[in-house]
Order: sequence, then C-alpha cells, then structure tokens
Amino acid sequence: MAAGPARSRRVFLNHLDSYCGRSIGEYLSRCVVGASLESTEEEEEEDENNSAAEVSSRPKEGVYQVVGTLSKPESTKPCFAEETYAVSSRKELLSHLLECEIVVYNITEDANQIEEATWAASALHMEIEHFATPKLFILISTIMSWAKSKPPDPEDTEIPFTDEDYRRRKSHPNFMDHINAEKLILKLGKTNKHKFSTYVVASGHQYGAGEGVLHYFFKIGWLSETPAIPVFGDGNNFIPTIHVLDLAAVLQNIADHRPRFHYILAVDVSMHTLQELIKCISKNVGPGKIEKIPKENAFLSKELTQMHLDMLLVNLRMESMFLKESFNIKWVAQAGLVENIEQIVKEYKQSRGLLPLKVCIHGPPGVGKSTIAEELCKHYKLHHIKINDVISETIANLEKIVVPKELDSDSVGEEGEDDEEEEDKNVEAAHELLARIKESMEQNADRLDDQHIVKFVKDKLKSMPCRNQGYVLDGFPETYDQAKDLFNWESEDEEEEIKGKIPKCDKLITPEFVISLTASDEFLINRIINLPERIVAGTHYTQDRFLQSLNLFREFNTDDKTVLNYFDELEIHPQFIDVAKFEDPENRFIVKEIIKEIGEPRNYGLTDEEKENLERKAAEERLVKEAQEKAERERKETEERAERMANWEEWNKHLEEVKRQEQELLEAQSIPLRNYLMKNVMPTLMQGINECCTIRPDDPVDFLAEYLFKNSPDIE
Repeated sequence: MAAGPARSRRVFLNHLDSYCGRSIGEYLSRCVVGASLESTEEEEEEDENNSAAEVSSRPKEGVYQVVGTLSKPESTKPCFAEETYAVSSRKELLSHLLECEIVVYNITEDANQIEEATWAASALHMEIEHFATPKLFILISTIMSWAKSKPPDPEDTEIPFTDEDYRRRKSHPNFMDHINAEKLILKLGKTNKHKFSTYVVASGHQYGAGEGVLHYFFKIGWLSETPAIPVFGDGNNFIPTIHVLDLAAVLQNIADHRPRFHYILAVDVSMHTLQELIKCISKNVGPGKIEKIPKENAFLSKELTQMHLDMLLVNLRMESMFLKESFNIKWVAQAGLVENIEQIVKEYKQSRGLLPLKVCIHGPPGVGKSTIAEELCKHYKLHHIKINDVISETIANLEKIVVPKELDSDSVGEEGEDDEEEEDKNVEAAHELLARIKESMEQNADRLDDQHIVKFVKDKLKSMPCRNQGYVLDGFPETYDQAKDLFNWESEDEEEEIKGKIPKCDKLITPEFVISLTASDEFLINRIINLPERIVAGTHYTQDRFLQSLNLFREFNTDDKTVLNYFDELEIHPQFIDVAKFEDPENRFIVKEIIKEIGEPRNYGLTDEEKENLERKAAEERLVKEAQEKAERERKETEERAERMANWEEWNKHLEEVKRQEQELLEAQSIPLRNYLMKNVMPTLMQGINECCTIRPDDPVDFLAEYLFKNSPDIE
C-alpha cells in the first residue's frame, strides 16, 4: 500500500442501473485511488490478508466516489452510488459534470447516449479555462466501430488487429455514430492535455455478472425449453470479448496511469467463434447441443434487437498489446469465457437470482403428495420428479441411443472424431444397462431394484434442467438406505463419514426443503373410499393395494433409521403438516403454508407473454364478475320493485275494503238516529225555519229556539 492515504476522486458514470454501468460503478466504488500503480504481487498479498468483510467496510477515504444518471427514472439508487441525478436540463447536468474529476460515458448499450456523451465532452471542453483541477473524459465504445476494417495482412487473415491499427478502422454501417463520437472525443483531448485529457476504450462484447449481449443464449439454456441453442449462420465468425469487471479494471488503470496512448482496445486474449461460445454455454447451462439456423431467422426473436444481431455476427480477430504491456490488471477472466465458464455460470446465476429450488415431499399414500407437488411446480416453475416417469423416460432414452438412426447433419454442427467415439461408447453402455434392467425386472416381478432406481433418479437430479430451476421430488426416497445412496457423496473414504456427525452429501442434488405430510390411517382410508371410481381405476388406490402400500409406508417410518432421520442428520429439518387439520380437499391452504415456508420464486418470473395472458385473464374475469354483479343487482332491484308493487296493490285493496266496511257500519248505525230525528225533530224544526224566514226577526236563533220551545210535541 502507499505510504499516505490517497485522495478520493469523484467519478461520473451514465446509466448506473444498466448492466455495464452497474458492474463498473460497483467495481470502481471499491477501488482505492492509485491501487493499480502498485505491483500485482502486493495486491494479491493484501487480498489474502483482508477478508471480504474488511474490504466492504473500508473507509470512503481514498476510493472513487461514483455518481451518475439512471436509465430509468423510477429505478432505485444503487447502493454503491454517492448520488444519482435526475437531470432536467443540460445546464444542470454540466454543473454536475464540473464537480467530477473523471467523467465516463458508456455508449455500448444505448445508442441514444451518443449525443449526450459528445455534448458533455464538448461542454467540458468549453469550460477548460475554469477547471479547478484537471479532468479526465473516458468514452466506452465498442469494437463494432472496427467491424468493416480490412485485415492487417490480406494474405494472412489470422493476424489480429491491435491498438495501433485504430486509425485504419472502418465501422459497421449501423455504428457510424459510434466511430464519429470516438473521433470527436480524441480530437477534444488534444487542445490542452494537462487540463482535459480524453480516452476512447473500444470494448469487446461484455460478458460476466448478469450477462450482456450473450444473455439471450444463457436464458434459453437456463430455461431448458428447447432441445438445442440456436447459432445464427455458420457460427465461424470470431467475436472479441471481455469480462465486464476486466473492462472496469481497464478504466481504473486509465484513471490511475493516464497513459500516453489515448485509444485502447479492451479485449481478453481469447479468440473464440460464435459457435464455440454458444456450444460452451449450451454444455454448461443448457441442453448441451447447438442448432445452426439461417441469419434471417434471428430476426424472429423478440428479445434480440438489431444492435444485438449486428454484434453477434461481427467477425474480428483482435489483440490488445497495450493492456499486456502497460496496465496492471488483476484479471477476472483473461483467457476468455470458454476457459472460465464455470465461474461465469456461477456469476450469471447469482447476479440474476437464478438459484435452484430443491424440495422433497414425504408422506403416506393418498395424503396428496402428487397434487401438492404439481401446484408447487406450477408456482415455482420446477420439475416434478415422479419415480415411474423417471424410469419410463430413462428406458425410452436408452432405447433411442441403442436404435440406429441417421445423423441429421443440419441439426447440430460438424462433430469430430472424438464425438463419434464417445457416441459409440454411449451406445455400448446403453446396451449393457438395458440388459441389466431387463434382467432385474425379470427377477423382481417387473419391478426395478433400488440400485437402478437410485441411479436413474440421481442422473435426473443432476440433469441441467434440475440443476438450473430445481425440482420437487415426489415420494422418494422411501427408506433411509435409499436416501443415503441417492444423496451421499460417492466417496471411498467412509471412515471420515463415520467420524463426522454430519454425513457428506452431494449439495448439488440434496434438497433444501423437506415437507412431511402427515395423516391418520382412518383419515386416509376415508379419503380413498370417497374418491370417484374414475380416479381410482388403474392406480394403487384400490382397496387391497392401498392398504398394502400404507402398511409398507408405516413399516418404513417406525424404525429409528427413516428418511426423515436422514435429513435431520444433514440438519435439513422437515416441515410437518397435518393434512387432516386443514379440511381442504383441493390442498390450497397446505400449498400456501409450504410457499410461506419456502419463500419467493428464484427464476425469471413471468414472461411478457405470460403477463399479458394473466392480465387478459384477470380482465376477462373482472368483466364477468362485474356483469354477474350487475345482473344480480338488476335482478334484486326488479324483485324488490315487483314486491313493492304487489305490496302497494295489496295495501290499496285493504284500504278500500276498510273504507267500505266503515261506510256500511256508519250507515247501519245512523238509521235509528235518522228515523228518530225525522219523526220527532225535523217536522217542528222545518216549521220553525219556515216561520223564521217569513217573519225575519232580528235574532233568528233566539226566535227559532223560542219557537221550538213553544211548539214542541211534548208540550201541549
């Protein structure tokens, strides 16, 4: 280490949330300023002495302070970034750039950034006189600006381009803006090299971490949905590459060394063809095969842009002499992708969270293992491992190998003699294995012995799809010995296993989660009895066979040496679920419990097409639900309206009846009174009124009263 602490430097980097920007930004944020000026040996000694925790907790003093913009405004600020800018104007962006000593613009991923990069360099160039400290501008461009260059030696096409050939480079037609930007950046750096120096880094196709242009092939391989990974064209074109962290190391060296050479080729020492790269990816992530397809068919892929296709079809041999001679790079993958594929695959899976999910479901027959396994496979996109299917598939594959077939030369590229010899050996081995299987089944009443079953299941769990996505192992292993044979390391050193408390298992295939479904015999028998006849037919759920299977399961799981004991020894403690408690024939609550225990999926998630289908399905369900709710609402309103009308009519009928009855009662009660008045009162009263009208007294009421008193029939 240097004697005194180095001063921190502020670095601006565009699109910190992109593949390249994230990797470079994170790398530089951990770099001590001037570290690449030291010898590699000193660095290695220091790395050995410092743990990962110590490195991550280093003080901010003396490291590169990374700031920059985001490609998507909604993206969260990366943890390594000091600041991120949501720039609304060029004036504001320039003020941020002037605060930084180093400005890095990456134009390899987004061509729309070319215009901003050239503006930024020009704007800084205009402010040279006002610089408080010297500034460094680095443009990360692409080797596509060399794509149409004539070979250095027309007679020997194997001679590679080097950094010194940059003046003779000719760009791919679709990358003219890139080469124009490179020329402008180099020109701006010639005005005042002490105050404003510029560099162009022509990057090979970046790989590593989450993968860049090669991600399409990694994803196809990981998904295991096709029998072969496509190679566009003949695949014999050479593709210059560099690990994205090695590219970051190149930038670190430029910042520390300020080299005199301003155009730098950033490529590793490998010279691999497209076919070699994809074949290597296929063998280590995918199905192990490649398929050559016409270049035109590449345009049918939705995930590949025109830029990606141009990059994949480039044909350049390149060698960076400058990196070897002048820079102090601690390479991650100097030899290239093929030679470091194991590490690259590990980085790819970890960066994208594509870790396999391995589950084993244990339980008695009829408890619902297969149904629950299917639901888990659907939710997590895993492979359902059923013993009968594994046996059938293995035998079918062996028979395919044994049966002679014509080789389709178009489907897979040219195979060498070594491949043919290996194929002959495979045919011979398949013959022998089929013979042993046949013999075993004849001796065991059409049942395979444990040795073959365990081998088939182990091969299945080691297959690339299970290693990539993971699996749900349905009802196997059944015994302690089967579990031991299946998951333990095949090592001769058994003494170490006996001495150690925890047996050595093959972590590649050993499950992370063990789910033990439990239920009483009575519950299971009742469940099977109530199953429809069409489900029971042709299965082991017939009464005799089911009871036999149940008794066998209980026998295997009452001893001290059970499957669950084996997992306990590995410290993989099973989750016990009592199926009877849930009273859930469709196992929805049980599946929810298991998902809660396992956690989130570890895959690519839904594709755009799947999201679209789900959204469409949800929209259709919502429309149906809304229509049903509306119809139900209208039905209720109609019923209520009809009920109100019926009640109103009934009420009116009652009211009319009450009125009629009251009228009749009133009339019946008024007849005696009327008769009495007509006989005793009305004659005298009418006479009095007539007399009153004739005389017209001053007080007619008093006159009428006196008249009635005088002429009352009772008074003689």
